[in-house]
Amino acid sequence: MRTRFLILLCFIFSAVPLCGRPKIDTIVMKNGDHWTCEIKRLEEGVLYVGVDYVDGTISVQWSKVAHLESNQLFLVKTQGGVIYTGTLKTPETPADEPVKIEITEAPSQQVVFPRKDIVNLGQTSETFWRRFSGSIDGGLIFSKSNNNIQYNLGSQLKYVRARWSAQASYSTALSSSEGATTTTRNELTLSADRNLRWNNWYYAGLGDFLQSSSQGIQLQTSAGGGIGRYLKNTNRARIALTGGLAWQGTNYVPTSDLQGSQNVIAGLISTRVQAFKFKKTNLNLSASLLPALSQPGRVRFNTNITYSIQIFNNFWWNFQFYGNWDNRPPANFSGSDYGTSSGTSYTFP
Repeated sequence: MRTRFLILLCFIFSAVPLCGRPKIDTIVMKNGDHWTCEIKRLEEGVLYVGVDYVDGTISVQWSKVAHLESNQLFLVKTQGGVIYTGTLKTPETPADEPVKIEITEAPSQQVVFPRKDIVNLGQTSETFWRRFSGSIDGGLIFSKSNNNIQYNLGSQLKYVRARWSAQASYSTALSSSEGATTTTRNELTLSADRNLRWNNWYYAGLGDFLQSSSQGIQLQTSAGGGIGRYLKNTNRARIALTGGLAWQGTNYVPTSDLQGSQNVIAGLISTRVQAFKFKKTNLNLSASLLPALSQPGRVRFNTNITYSIQIFNNFWWNFQFYGNWDNRPPANFSGSDYGTSSGTSYTFP
């Protein structure tokens, strides 16, 4: 209990929003509205900005932006998967032509893309701490009739550079009820990917540490890697598929029939799916299939699904589903652990 509490605290304190940039950027909307603001990021078809006279962050529909300009540095990702670092401005274009964004990487190096081709945009800086983004979420249920307590806490953190990115997420869940055994589940996931020279291709590595009392797992350590590709990468949806190899070592609760750990070499097929709608909903799905090569016929599968509805600004209401399955668990051990939770989350910056 103490260990996972300390881990969660580390994520939470790392996730504290940092001081923002000066609010000297400019955006102009198609209807003529003109704002002097701080451009924070573009993701899932939404441009997030901050202004001096508004408490919090304003969500702006990216397709409605007619002009923007900033002398600050940004990481800009296009539909083709290419990432640029530079300042932003909208060059003059005839009224009947699509809006374009010019990215200036150096005084003599400019590239221009149609606005619709830019799918992700985030602040970057020479300052290490300003390169982070993430979220914190949690939920609690209590019933007096049988002293039932259920809670879930989680935190996600992402660090982005021009050609690579790294992510970490931690979740903990507990269910306790009078007359029943308390169940716990804790999971720490680490991943990193680097873009290849070919558009939308990347190679990735991952690590996962799982504890599940429902399956008798004291610690399941997974490590793997492979090559992947974005099958779809737009302002409305993102689909990525990765294939490779993985190793899993599992320490089960000792019994008279089972001592020590089980080690498995497996293939790795994983996918990430995101679908989003401006100021309304957000769907995130990740799933991994691990067919064992060292134990033919054994297959493990895990998934995490989150459906979020925006409440206001950076606050969301979310519904989560998690699952972990093994078709050949040790004798007298459960082959599955799954559940649902709901609560609120806060995203930053």
